Amino acid sequence: MHNIDELLKNLESIREQAKPLVESRWEEFEKLRQEGSEEDLFSELCFCILTANWSAQGGIKAQKIIGRGFVYMSKEELVSKLREVGHRYPEARAEYIISNRWIIGKLKELIKQEDPREYIVKNVKGLGWKESSHFLRNIAFTNYAILDKHVLRIMNKYGLIEEIPKGWTKKRYLDYEERLRKVADMFGEHLGKFDLYLWYMIKKTVDK
Repeated sequence: MHNIDELLKNLESIREQAKPLVESRWEEFEKLRQEGSEEDLFSELCFCILTANWSAQGGIKAQKIIGRGFVYMSKEELVSKLREVGHRYPEARAEYIISNRWIIGKLKELIKQEDPREYIVKNVKGLGWKESSHFLRNIAFTNYAILDKHVLRIMNKYGLIEEIPKGWTKKRYLDYEERLRKVADMFGEHLGKFDLYLWYMIKKTVDK
């Protein structure tokens, strides 16, 4: 408990600075969910595919350069653009993007569901539990944790988990997510916004 108290104290120390950035980013997420086209939603899904084993900043850069190209570019064009922005796995990620185009036209219905995450994990290539949570959080789902390496290190440092896992099972992901949810509740924010506060504490910025 002492470690959690320390984590909450550190988060409280940055709350005032971070809040305007967190709220602004959350408004973007809500607008995308409410007003985004199928292509906009697919672009965000592709962003989450690209950030896996890479970086949010890199994904943002790629998303700006490729734009609607996620929907129509050939594999060769996508590979070229991803190489241009320095992606670590341009060919594999281009393959994922193209193979997931079947979902365009289905995303708006999918995100009306209360809990679409497991469907995405099972059916969308390149999106595991973490990446699916990332996509859904970025369209304003409040109840998912993005358990990336930065968040896991924080959880480990403050005694929320005993070790950083090398891979995920559904059971372990949901277990770790629930541990983080309890701290988010103590901080007074849902998991979606809590992640943004954690990022500000780590990076002094609020990415997506």
